[in-house]
Amino acid sequence: MENSLKPPLITLKNLTTGFGHHELFINLELFVRKGDRIALVGRNGSGKSTLLEILAGIREFDIGERTLQSGVSITYLSQNLHLLKEQTAKDYLLETMDRNAAREPHLIAQALSISAILPNNSMVDLSGGERQRLAVAGAIIQNPDVLLLDEPTNHLDINTIEWLEKIVLDFTGAIVVVSHDRQFLNNVSKSVLWLDRGVVQRLDRNYAYFEEWAEKLIRLEADNAVKLDRFIEKETAWSREGISARRKRNQGRMRRLEALRHERRERRVADTMEKLETYTTKNSGRLVLELCNVSKRFGNHSVIKNFSARIMRGNRIGIIGSNGVGKSTLLKILNKQIVPDQGSIRLGSNIDAISFDQNRACLNPEATLWETLCDAGGDQIEVHGSPRHIIGYLQQFLFDSGQARSPVQSLSGGEKNRLILAKFLAKPSNLMILDEPTNDLDLETLDLLQEMLFEYKGTIVLVSHDRDFLDRIVTSTFVFEGDGHIGIYPGGFSDYLHQKKSDSQQRIEAKSRNQRKKSEHDLKQRTLGRLKYAEKRELIVIQEEIKKLEKEISSLNRRLNKEQENSRKLYELSDALGKKMKTLENKETRWLELELIKTNGS
Repeated sequence: MENSLKPPLITLKNLTTGFGHHELFINLELFVRKGDRIALVGRNGSGKSTLLEILAGIREFDIGERTLQSGVSITYLSQNLHLLKEQTAKDYLLETMDRNAAREPHLIAQALSISAILPNNSMVDLSGGERQRLAVAGAIIQNPDVLLLDEPTNHLDINTIEWLEKIVLDFTGAIVVVSHDRQFLNNVSKSVLWLDRGVVQRLDRNYAYFEEWAEKLIRLEADNAVKLDRFIEKETAWSREGISARRKRNQGRMRRLEALRHERRERRVADTMEKLETYTTKNSGRLVLELCNVSKRFGNHSVIKNFSARIMRGNRIGIIGSNGVGKSTLLKILNKQIVPDQGSIRLGSNIDAISFDQNRACLNPEATLWETLCDAGGDQIEVHGSPRHIIGYLQQFLFDSGQARSPVQSLSGGEKNRLILAKFLAKPSNLMILDEPTNDLDLETLDLLQEMLFEYKGTIVLVSHDRDFLDRIVTSTFVFEGDGHIGIYPGGFSDYLHQKKSDSQQRIEAKSRNQRKKSEHDLKQRTLGRLKYAEKRELIVIQEEIKKLEKEISSLNRRLNKEQENSRKLYELSDALGKKMKTLENKETRWLELELIKTNGS
């Protein structure tokens, strides 16, 4: 409520716009205020990117007005980065940053430092994740009043998404972000704008509450539609059966009936995707895949080293790791598209496998949607062994009948992924191999995909950077841990993190025990003599250092108790406190050693 009293930084009022005869927004109203952290959500094609561009002031609209508070600065980060050939990282920042910011060399240096990119690195040679890191750092370092982010998590690995979360949480301006990553939205948002059938509705709570709220609105809308239909039927009956003179006296009631009929005609019915179903062929053998000491190198780089695993019927395997470590290579080895340098792969019996390609290599951009699904001609597609009319099947995936003859190249990234899903899910299988299936999917389609995979009776092996998706689907996780080593952990991503933390704590405790044993042994050897001159001097100095450390630790504790808002500052203070306490522990251990030698020697 407090934030709603602040004057808007950006105001959109009575805004209507569209493409051709298709209207994206009708009389849309929207406010962005200081301190807003808004998740902008809606189905693919609902106009989220268009709305961000209108907010940024780089897209025209048909009707309405856009008002900007005086002096407000806006930075917009598109999901499609504009790259020039032979452009360096420094050149990219100079071109894309605000002119005033670009004149400040320390800001350029800071953006490069935050993103861990060298100034002369070629943008063409950087990975997608590295480019995105640089773009985000360049946007945030300008410290705009409003930051607009369009799918900033797309194609990022989990480590980079977590880095992005920290950067966004530390940003003090207003943020409007579009993303299909649920956990990212949960972590960074304070409110949600739902773009649904040309209308924006606002929830002033974190994204975690959105789905329950949206379902209530949809149910309420359906109930109101039923009530309206019944009332129109009743009024229509009155108009037909009433005496002519009575109808003439009640022209107001007749006009209201016509207005209600118009309202019903203009009603934008919520599109609903039918439940996606998969058909599992006959059961595979109990053993689906077995890898024994598999290794793969590219030049001098070892991607996979001596990896062994057994994948059994019904397993749901998630594969995670940084971009470029070899996740897709492992999938291609499992799929027999790549031969390992050493080791063996055994495929079980009765395996019917299908693969989902993150690069959409199975789509011909020149072909129509119809031709893509009915490559043999005709108007029927075989779905799990039964014929379905192509139009009806496309509508199940939210394509309208007019799109059936459109070329694939006219589709958005999310629509292409939906088309691949339509082609993919028509085939019966008992093993699915999925490479980044969630990329570019809207949240509703992602929900339905999750539901379908959850009910799938076969075996699933998938690569994903979507933490929420992994937690909902997988039962085991293969983790690329560096230098070609792959660890196997039971459960999803959160389970892996918990186990990793527990293992790390156990290693620290074991190392500490070993260090104590070594210190005790060394101490026994030294207690036979007296303190040397250097040790006498060390004892005096170490006592002063301990006093100083105790004061610094006390100060850090007070600052931690006061700091509640800035997550990066909290992290830095906690990190500093941990280091100081470790140093104090080491100093006290050394002080005890010296005191014991001094006592025994005297």
